[in-house]
Amino acid sequence: MNAIPRYRFYKTKYGEELLIDVVTLDGIKRYITEHPVHTLSYFDITFITGGSGGFSIDGTPYLLEPGDVIFSRPNEVRAWDKTCLPQGYALLFEEEFLLSFFNDRSFIRNLSYFNRDRTSAKINIRDIYPRIEGLLQHLISEINNRESKDKHILRAQLYEMLMLLNREYSKHEPVTSERLPDSYTDSFIRLVDKNFKHHHDTRYYADTLCITPNYLNEAVHKSIGMSPKRYIQDKIIREAKILLSYTQLSVAEIADELNFENHSYFIRLFRRQTTLTPLQYRRSVNR
Repeated sequence: MNAIPRYRFYKTKYGEELLIDVVTLDGIKRYITEHPVHTLSYFDITFITGGSGGFSIDGTPYLLEPGDVIFSRPNEVRAWDKTCLPQGYALLFEEEFLLSFFNDRSFIRNLSYFNRDRTSAKINIRDIYPRIEGLLQHLISEINNRESKDKHILRAQLYEMLMLLNREYSKHEPVTSERLPDSYTDSFIRLVDKNFKHHHDTRYYADTLCITPNYLNEAVHKSIGMSPKRYIQDKIIREAKILLSYTQLSVAEIADELNFENHSYFIRLFRRQTTLTPLQYRRSVNR
């Protein structure tokens, strides 16, 4: 495998554009089997209803059993154990589906299970599963309604689902972050998530936000306790670890993928951040 496949939302699956869907895991089994390691361009909430299996997000492994719910954000690396796939449903949606209706641009990413400070990508919802199952069936029924596919009803049903899961997640995995809210920091993080492969310099992000690098440094450090430069580098190293773990790309190819003109600098940065060279890291995870 030379690169991690990326699945994009099938917007016209039902004819007109619709940015929400519910599918069974059996229905997408061939895609999982073909590319068990992949990323998505959209949000995914997977509900396990039967069987068991293994799954990981960005290298963190999870054992799955009935009642489990898995939350994944766009661009996270998902890895299924294709030898033992459980049964269940996947609720898929694009951020735009809700943001075109809500004024709060941070609504989805502030949900506890999609927040970058979350402690786990999985919870078990046995206590509320009957209610969640009912909502899933209502969503499926409305999506398959040939007459309407009323997007306002679908948004309302999705909103109820997200808020119920948010309340349940907060019981299981309370968010302990002490990060101070700051609009510039939130915008910076979103920009980095989108552009870190191509832009490593703090000045690019400051210029895009129309503020000075010094102001950005103060805002980000106050909000998350690290400099913008360190945040960018951490993001790059996490991506490098994923590529070393899940692809056969050479170190030079990974350096190119991450837009390093100097391969030696990439190796030095990786070693400084991890105490291992890229090849040493690859050997350590592939034992």
